Amino acid sequence: MTTTETSSYYDHLEKMSIHDLLVNINREDKTVPSAIEKIIPGIELLVKVIVEKMKSGGRLFYIGAGTSGRLGIVDASEIPPTYGVPQGKVIGLIAGGDAAIRQAVEHAEDDPTQAWKDLEEFSINSNDVLIGIAASGRTPYVIGGVKDARLHKITTGCITCNGGTVLAANVDHPIEIVVGPEFVTGSTRMKAGTAQKLVLNMISTAVMVHLGRVKGNKMVDMQLTNNKLLSRGTRMIMDELGVNEQEAAKLLKEFGSVRKAIAGKK
Repeated sequence: MTTTETSSYYDHLEKMSIHDLLVNINREDKTVPSAIEKIIPGIELLVKVIVEKMKSGGRLFYIGAGTSGRLGIVDASEIPPTYGVPQGKVIGLIAGGDAAIRQAVEHAEDDPTQAWKDLEEFSINSNDVLIGIAASGRTPYVIGGVKDARLHKITTGCITCNGGTVLAANVDHPIEIVVGPEFVTGSTRMKAGTAQKLVLNMISTAVMVHLGRVKGNKMVDMQLTNNKLLSRGTRMIMDELGVNEQEAAKLLKEFGSVRKAIAGKK
């Protein structure tokens, strides 16, 4: 039996008070960062490859099913507004297509040939990097996708929460975060999902920083798509240039981005 399917350390959950449920879930969640800390060297190697590929015009793809697929889509969708990267540079795909983002699509994850068909629609090639995300490490959709990618000389990685998985054995850069049994047995949207989300944050953020999309500690290329972000951009310019709010807002409107406003004023 895989670790993610092992019986919970806790039993008779239905008899626990709400307080005890929350405390015990939180106790388990606290173990996730420690598990990730042990595998940072492997994450670092994968990030270096992604940076190198993307600097040469390549893209980053995520594939997954269920929770894992949704996490990849969330990460990919947040990159353009956060860092001003063009749409299509980071792409998340889920077994069952976009309909599966909101509602489970029966047996979509069981087809080992579909991921490559999905990837081909984006003309994936050897300039790109593909990361397969599967808590179990045995999802046919994901395993089939990375196997086909390697046949086409595409660099591959994975994020899984079991050790010694078939998925990890079929990628160039395996990331295995063994977080132990879930609080609710087999419910990998919990600790496993948290671990995957944290690692995705680490990968995409480190990549964007090394692609020059952050200045100091600020998202100077973010898309100014609402009033909250306009206010944030104004504050960034105030901090960087030492000007008042009115002058910063004027510069932001004139240049259209935080980076250009700072560079133009200096």
